[in-house]
Amino acid sequence: MDRYIEQLEKRSEPRPLPATTDLQRLRTAFSRFPTGVCVVTFEAEGVRRGITVNSYTSVSFDPALLLVSIQRTTSSHDLLLNRPFAVNVLGSSQEAVAMSFAGRPNDAPRWLDGEIAPRLDGSLAWFECTPWADYDGGDHTLVLGEIQSFGSRRGDPLGFNGSRFTEISETVLGREHLM
Repeated sequence: MDRYIEQLEKRSEPRPLPATTDLQRLRTAFSRFPTGVCVVTFEAEGVRRGITVNSYTSVSFDPALLLVSIQRTTSSHDLLLNRPFAVNVLGSSQEAVAMSFAGRPNDAPRWLDGEIAPRLDGSLAWFECTPWADYDGGDHTLVLGEIQSFGSRRGDPLGFNGSRFTEISETVLGREHLM
C-alpha cells in the first residue's frame, strides 16, 4: 500500500511535456493528410521483397505513369531502383500485410506471380510497372514507373491518417460525388 501512495505522489507532480522538434512537428503536420496504403513489391537476387508506402500517386495516362516515394534508409531501397515492380493498393483487412513490409514480418503476405513483378494476393488494385525514372527527393527517392498491366476490385481501402491505420469506406461516400 505504501508503494501505491508513493506512485500516486510521483504522478501528481507536474512534469514538463517533452519538447517537440521541428521534425516531429513536420511529421505531425504531414500526418494530417489522409492517404491510402500500398506495398511496392519486386524481386531482387531471387528473393521477393516489399516496401510499405503511403506516398503513391497517379501521374499520367499517356504514357501511363505512377509515382512512389521510397525512403532512402529502407533496406530494400537500393535493390528496387531500375527493377520492374508492382504497386499493391491494400484493402482495409490487410493491416497485417502493411506491417509485415514495414519492418514487422508476419505470416500475412500471400504472393502471386505477376507478369513482370511479384504481387500480393487480396490487394484492391495492382499496377505492374517497368522503371521510367527516379529523382532525388531529399531523404526519399521519387520513383516513376510505366504501368504495363493493372487490375482492381471493389472493397474498402486501408487508409493512414494521424499516424494510424484507418478504413476508407467505399460505401459511405463524402458529401459530393465527383463523377
